[in-house]
Amino acid sequence: MSAPFRKASAAKSKPIEVAAGLVFRDGKLLITRRSADTHLGGLWEFPGGKREPGETFVRCLQRELREELGIEVKVGPIITDLVHDYPDRSVRLKFFHCRWLRHEPKPIHCDELAWITAAQLSDYAFPAADRRLLARLRRSRNIWAL
Repeated sequence: MSAPFRKASAAKSKPIEVAAGLVFRDGKLLITRRSADTHLGGLWEFPGGKREPGETFVRCLQRELREELGIEVKVGPIITDLVHDYPDRSVRLKFFHCRWLRHEPKPIHCDELAWITAAQLSDYAFPAADRRLLARLRRSRNIWAL
C-alpha cells in the first residue's frame, strides 16, 4: 500500500472525538504540555481527552480534567467545534469555556502546566489543530471574561 493512500484513508476515517477545556482563573488560561512519548509530544495544549463510548463531551471533559490534573471545573458554553486532519488521523475537537472551581492543578498525566495570559499565547508551541482557536483567543477578549 502506498503512503499517499494511507494518508487519504486516515483523513477520511471516523475522527477521534476529543473534549478540551479552556480553563480560566483570575484572567489566566490553563495550558498543559503533552508528554514526550505521546502523539504530538512536547507541544502545549488545552487540557482534555478522548470521549469514551456513550459519554457526553461535558462528562468526558470533567473526567479528563479530574484524571489528568486533579481539578474540578464548571463546564460552560462551547467555544468552538472543529475537525482537523493530521497525516495519520483525524480529530474532532470540542472546546468548552470552563471556570476552575477547586483543587490546585497537578501535572498527573502531562509533563507540565502553566497559567498564561493572552499576550503569552505566542510563547508556546501548540498543535496545528489549535491554530484557529489560538487566533480567536488572541483577538477576542470577551472569551477571557465569560
